[in-house]
Amino acid sequence: MSEERLTRLLGIEDLSRSTAERILDTAEVFLDVTRRPVRKVPTLRGKTVINVFYEASTRTRTSFELAGKRLSADVVNISVATSSTKKGETLRDTVATLDAMRADVIVIRHAASGAPQYLADRVRAAVVNAGDGMHEHPTQALLDAFTIRQKKGSIAGLTVAICGDIAHSRVARSNAQLLRVLGADVRLAGPRTLLPRHTRFLGCPVYDRIEPAIEGADVVMMLRIQQERLGGAVFPTLREYARVFGLNRTRLERAHPDSIVMHPGPMNRGVEIADDIADGPRSVILDQVESGVAIRMAILYLCAREPGQTVGA
Repeated sequence: MSEERLTRLLGIEDLSRSTAERILDTAEVFLDVTRRPVRKVPTLRGKTVINVFYEASTRTRTSFELAGKRLSADVVNISVATSSTKKGETLRDTVATLDAMRADVIVIRHAASGAPQYLADRVRAAVVNAGDGMHEHPTQALLDAFTIRQKKGSIAGLTVAICGDIAHSRVARSNAQLLRVLGADVRLAGPRTLLPRHTRFLGCPVYDRIEPAIEGADVVMMLRIQQERLGGAVFPTLREYARVFGLNRTRLERAHPDSIVMHPGPMNRGVEIADDIADGPRSVILDQVESGVAIRMAILYLCAREPGQTVGA
């Protein structure tokens, strides 16, 4: 019996555990491809992928472009800074234009929560959410889960502490949902001004101090302060934030001795994470970058392939 085609990826809340695990398993194959001398396969030859980024991005946009090209797809990058959006074109008209181009997959990042859903409801292509406002960032959560599985062997039973600007972080939201679905115990921690109002958020316990959150943790995931989303001053200074909430060697000693440290990037070095931790032996931050290409290859493949087609190398 052939597997159901993945027709869109708008959020983790739409994924079953079996579908999430299928994406992770598929990424295992493509991770091997990314490590070959010739890092290209003909799997999506003849398919078209359009990347539309309304927000700045280095890792996500570059890895989606690499993923498409390594699968031999035709990849088109639309820069909003030089697009008709700057001339006043609405998202509705941009969507209609993209649909007329008959792409197979459209990858979108947008500052407005719900923009990928709006697009998916109006185009024939499979739509992949590359981050929408403060809502979700599903491919980041999948690459983080993939990295954890690579380093720990399994996700089920692990304790994961996600620390920092929880209230404004789509990464925190997507990771909390996915890692719990995969069997992890997830804790959230941040300053009170950067926390959701609920004492439990997405089913996770919430702490206003970093120390109890990372006590005995197997994975410590630090988050960037979302300064572009803050409406005003929510803590005194960056120096004060680093002193009270930054991850340093002393605080990391509270975690499990074999714990790993993650960060979705870009990092504010010396603020949410110290240099010697970011570059230290427990850091898997660059592994996350490598995982990002493999995961996005898997997602593009599953979205653009014909139903029942097997992974080709």
